[in-house]
Amino acid sequence: MAEKPDGDKTEAPTPKRRQEAREQGNVPRSTDLTSAVMMLGGLVLLNYYGAGIVGALKDVMDRLLGQESLANLDPSSAANNAYGAIMAVGAALAPMFIGAFVIAVTVNVAQVGLSFNMKKLQPNFGALNPIKGAGKLFKGKGVVQLILNLLKLTLVSWTAYSAVHGRMGEIVGAMALEFGQIVLLGASLVYSIGIRVGIVLLILALIDYAYQRFRVEKELKMTKQEVKDEMKRMDGDPQVKQRRKQLAMQMLNKKLAQDVPTADVIVTNPTHYAVALKYDAGSMGAPRVVAKGQDFIALRIREIAVGAGIPIVERPPLARSLYAAVEVGDEIPEGLYAAVAEILAYVYELSGKGGRRRSTVSAN
Repeated sequence: MAEKPDGDKTEAPTPKRRQEAREQGNVPRSTDLTSAVMMLGGLVLLNYYGAGIVGALKDVMDRLLGQESLANLDPSSAANNAYGAIMAVGAALAPMFIGAFVIAVTVNVAQVGLSFNMKKLQPNFGALNPIKGAGKLFKGKGVVQLILNLLKLTLVSWTAYSAVHGRMGEIVGAMALEFGQIVLLGASLVYSIGIRVGIVLLILALIDYAYQRFRVEKELKMTKQEVKDEMKRMDGDPQVKQRRKQLAMQMLNKKLAQDVPTADVIVTNPTHYAVALKYDAGSMGAPRVVAKGQDFIALRIREIAVGAGIPIVERPPLARSLYAAVEVGDEIPEGLYAAVAEILAYVYELSGKGGRRRSTVSAN
């Protein structure tokens, strides 16, 4: 039965699909969450460093517009006052800017991790079309987003009103207060409203982030066929792999056909392992492994050896040791000299001073 294009996307996305989506910038991220955290963090920083900023601004006013400053208007002192004022305000504002930067980076990394995607920075002139943009407001996701924004605005407005409603008496009586008291009252009201609105926005943003994760996960889900196709692309086409395997086996058979007939003896398990040994006292310090194999390759080595008249000796422990310890082309280790020398002497004796004849020998 053919799979439906949308209804059968039941498989979790593969790591490769997730990586491709990440490279395209399709990751769960809520801009509302960033804004809410930035707002709350900014208010906390302002509450902590606000007094220092106000003090720095007051000092600037005193330096630039104080009686002593106005009485001495020469260019050098004015420049020094201006420089000092700028440095004082910069030092007071620096913790605010550094804190805001750290908050912005932290909240974004917490959502998407360390990801640098230049595709999102590329200009999209199609998005500047006002007619196309207005059309999106009244279809599909645009309608849902519009309704959510209206509900968000209503909830935020109610939260702000609740923060002010209980202090209406203080606001009405502010006309009788001094200027400094009015400023403090205004700052207190703004901070109270901001904190409440920020908390509400943070809760809504967390809900939005959870929805974004759900949406992206749903979009990335795959059908069983898509998973199979992707695994096929990652692992390679089975037909190509089979062809490569055939070519590798052909090359191995060709090499075995060249090397095995040069051996003096084949040591076997008898069926699981086969190791072909050659020894030339004039050019070798010790017997050398010219071919070895396991299971099917071991069988092929024995077949070639029989056809070439190479003696085959069944010595299971020695065959396993040679197969595990010696690579093709290497000489055998000193610990196996005695066992191999015994076999070579036995083979030379049977074949008559190094001559070869077809023979299969069992030695226990």
